[in-house]
Amino acid sequence: MAKVSMRTAKVSMRAVGEDEAGLRLDRWFHRHYPNLAHHRLEKLLRTGQVRLDGRRTKSGERIAAGQIVRVPPMDVTVAAAPASPSVSAEDADLMLSAILYRDDDLLVLNKPPGLAVQGGSGTTRHVDGLLETLRGDAPERPRLVHRLDKHTSGLLVVARHARAAQALTAAFKAGLVRKCYWAVTAGVPHPLAGRIDAPLAKQRGGLLERVAVDREAGLAAVTLYQVPEYAAKRAARVVLWPLTGRTHQLRVHLALLGTPILGDGKYGGQRAFLPGGGVSQALHLHARRLLIPRLGAPDIDINAPLPPNMRATWSWFGFDETDPSWPDIE
Repeated sequence: MAKVSMRTAKVSMRAVGEDEAGLRLDRWFHRHYPNLAHHRLEKLLRTGQVRLDGRRTKSGERIAAGQIVRVPPMDVTVAAAPASPSVSAEDADLMLSAILYRDDDLLVLNKPPGLAVQGGSGTTRHVDGLLETLRGDAPERPRLVHRLDKHTSGLLVVARHARAAQALTAAFKAGLVRKCYWAVTAGVPHPLAGRIDAPLAKQRGGLLERVAVDREAGLAAVTLYQVPEYAAKRAARVVLWPLTGRTHQLRVHLALLGTPILGDGKYGGQRAFLPGGGVSQALHLHARRLLIPRLGAPDIDINAPLPPNMRATWSWFGFDETDPSWPDIE
């Protein structure tokens, strides 16, 4: 494939468009400079050559319409970008069938387990790359406002335009969106209800993303939980209400109690798998319910049915599917 070396002639100042509000800065660069390697962008950010409204910034910062991005002169090896692969009919059907709620501002999807939300190293099939299938006749492409782990199933909110993306992102960040998860644990958490307050920090090194409790340098992470029922001492149905949204928070917090989520070998090791078969080895964590506040409209209170692997486990243990009331938050 032919390559050419190109150097931008001078510093350019580019305004963020209305349809780009809410994007991460690195995704904005990927949209406008698709052949700029991520490590090169990180270097430009570290050295202050890329700035946002005249100040230093980071690749993960969310941008707003009208902000000015300083783009420095840079040598970029440009190759003809491969054509975007077309979305298969199966994936288009999958995305359409995942819609649980739709209005002019947002979509709520029931994400299946095993489908990544965003791309990454070696990940080419993901929700973000399939969102165009949900655009319909809307003028803007739908956009993500929060994330779920690849192997976590359940409710995922997608904004249908820039203003909605800003409002929803702010609501999630401020903790205004109430979240409820269902899980099955290996073993029974004690006490049967409580509050886990254990700060978390990402661990450095290694190829896989991993976090751990760090009471000195970690970010605040708080989870309320309740055990409505359990099967002898083997497993328990656990309802979780995270008050913060840290990476892998629920998985680490339940492992901290000595009762990892069923199928979570990453944080529970062999303890996370029940002997004897009969129960799926997949991660048993499901984003079950969301309460989304709306200005000038009724709140959205929605739940997602269990995926097949977790439904089979519910049947195996005879668990109930009743949603408990939202807990009081002190």
